[in-house]
Amino acid sequence: MGSVPVANVPRIDVSPLFGDDKEAKLRVAKQIDEVSRGTGFFYAVNHGVDLPGLSRNTAKFHQEITDDEKWELAIRAYNKEHQSQVRSGYYLSIPGKKAVESFCYLNPSFTPDHPRIANPTPMHEVNVWPDEKRHPEFRPFAEKHYWDVFGVSEALLRGYALALGKEEDFFTRHFRRDTTLSSVVLIRYPYIEDYPIPAIKIADDGEKLSFEWHEDVSLITVLYQSDVQNLQVKTPQGWQDIEADDSAFLVNCGTYMAHITHDYYPAPIHRVKWVNAERQSLPFFVNLGWEDTVKPWHPGSEGKAEEENPAVSYGEYLTGGLAGLIKKNGQT
Repeated sequence: MGSVPVANVPRIDVSPLFGDDKEAKLRVAKQIDEVSRGTGFFYAVNHGVDLPGLSRNTAKFHQEITDDEKWELAIRAYNKEHQSQVRSGYYLSIPGKKAVESFCYLNPSFTPDHPRIANPTPMHEVNVWPDEKRHPEFRPFAEKHYWDVFGVSEALLRGYALALGKEEDFFTRHFRRDTTLSSVVLIRYPYIEDYPIPAIKIADDGEKLSFEWHEDVSLITVLYQSDVQNLQVKTPQGWQDIEADDSAFLVNCGTYMAHITHDYYPAPIHRVKWVNAERQSLPFFVNLGWEDTVKPWHPGSEGKAEEENPAVSYGEYLTGGLAGLIKKNGQT
């Protein structure tokens, strides 16, 4: 592989989106609009979240959890005894075949008496947690992180709404603490001395990959990652590297945003390069509630007779989107 160009991924100060200064918010929104119609990625800075603490606590969890505990937490794709765990739980590495492993958890509001749990609805699960005597700090940390990034996501969605010429609450009215289907995934890419060859995929252009090209199944994605360059985005000029920055959240649109805006804000196609290094990738996939439906429209050309995408409820979208991603790229 020759030298790969670096993508234009600006750093945007999102702090005005937490305040009351409308003009300052509109300035941020203009930046979000420009990048959403460009590479599709930007780094959100001044977000208020303790990212070193996030990395430190996640590393502690991954270092301390045992193989037996991983099996006890594994989703049903790995442990058939856990039929109710489709999303929430541990995603195992497979020695000699798949190196990446992760722990996914959902909305902490999904308790046994939650209406969608009491009357089972797909995509809704009560989180499973490692033994709290062995890992006393993990669940409190994880749940706090969920709500911390939920707050950042609320602010970002206000920015996206303004960028699209809508009222600030255009998205957040559907983004509620008691119904959001958002998920946190704590992904570990390990360093392995004898890295298994089947775990390395080769792209058509010869690039070695850990995860092939895809679009995110989300409204937007808010990602923390280690300071190890690994992501590439597809642009009209070809694949370009996204520089790593562990001091900021990397933000991009998912395919629900692309659907409702008729690709005015597309979901950028991106992929994960193979890097044999111990690193973290900790996304928060911003999802609405099961019944929430945003009617598609044509930003910037309202009133014109253009074909409309069908309105799709978020539950229907998420169910189909996640199944399609697994079918294309395999179980993570």
